[in-house]
Amino acid sequence: MEKYHISRGKHFYTIGLSYKKADADIRGHFSLTEEGKTNLLKQAKIEGIDGLIVTSTCNRTEIYGFAQHPYQLIKLLCEHTHGTVEEFEKVAFVYKNREAISHMFRVGTGLDSQILGDFEIISQLKLAFIASKKVGVANPFLERLINSVIQASKRIKNETQLSSGATSVSFASVQYILNEVENVTDKNILLFGTGKIGRNTCENLVKHTKNSHITLINRTKLKAEKIAGKFNLRVKDYADLQSEIRDADILVVATGAQNPTISKELIYAKKQLLILDLSIPKNVADDVVGMENVTLIHLDQLSQMTDATLEKRKEFIPHAQEIIKEVEGDFNKWLEMRKFAPTIKALKKKLKTMKDAELDFQSKKITDFNSEQAEIVSNRIIQKIMNHFANHLKDDSNTSDESLELIQKVFQLEDSI
Repeated sequence: MEKYHISRGKHFYTIGLSYKKADADIRGHFSLTEEGKTNLLKQAKIEGIDGLIVTSTCNRTEIYGFAQHPYQLIKLLCEHTHGTVEEFEKVAFVYKNREAISHMFRVGTGLDSQILGDFEIISQLKLAFIASKKVGVANPFLERLINSVIQASKRIKNETQLSSGATSVSFASVQYILNEVENVTDKNILLFGTGKIGRNTCENLVKHTKNSHITLINRTKLKAEKIAGKFNLRVKDYADLQSEIRDADILVVATGAQNPTISKELIYAKKQLLILDLSIPKNVADDVVGMENVTLIHLDQLSQMTDATLEKRKEFIPHAQEIIKEVEGDFNKWLEMRKFAPTIKALKKKLKTMKDAELDFQSKKITDFNSEQAEIVSNRIIQKIMNHFANHLKDDSNTSDESLELIQKVFQLEDSI
């Protein structure tokens, strides 16, 4: 990436781990809170990294950034999570330069999602870029790349049906409830945690179960009250969690806690209870698994559902890939143009110097010389010349290096670049 003059880092990398090779426990070791992501970005800036974004979701934790070696990014991740380098090496992936770019396109358009067509990740990539920009580790390359991925995502939504039907873990959880629980309208449902997944799950519960017996609990009660007000649901205090679990038939756990929040002690052993754990790290303790009255489903199990809707979406993968190919191709063309930027800039400066010297000479030689008009005309000529050079370099990429060398030699630009 050095020849593109976009970063002090030698290469652009994507490092991380996802549902494909890392189970929920390992993903939990490498998950990042909002504070953790901010601290990681700040340390990256201190270490001289000038382009980096980080995402951490229930399905993946990834860093996209410039570095001399991928270990710089791996070290950052391990220092700000509970994961170790040894764990990372067993399940992780590292992509470099064009492969790293392609990976972001696959992720941001839902092709790499645990549930095909899940487009929630694109908003998370947007927020990740905003966070990097706020800290000061977002460069023009990342901004252009993110915008290109957003463009591809929008086109796929508008031009294909890749996102039709269930498109997220939150929807899949409700679909599971509808398929597995009889008379769900009459069941008591408790939703613990009202972050993004919790909010989406709540909306899907209200919309698809037609159930009015839904209770919300969140550590910060105000957040739960805002959502409850929208759907006319009950809200209880965090202190009432155990008693509400006792009354519940279905418990959906969607907190952002780093340690289990639901343990065996909180559960009434004489009543059947379905628990859906939508959290990473897992928020239901291991000792709950052995309880005979409890059915525990984790998001990884939900994501393996292959209903007719998911099968239908697979038909649109080729069309989505064509859209990605087109938008990614445009991005790579822009990237190639970055290679020419120093030479074009130096050439423009050289032509301007020649122009200024000639206009100064003619103004002294010609009576009533119209310097203002001459300035306008000469600047337009320079711009036309620049456009011709730029178009030649853009259209003839196979010999662009030779063309650059020739331009530098003819106009003696070596010292200016």
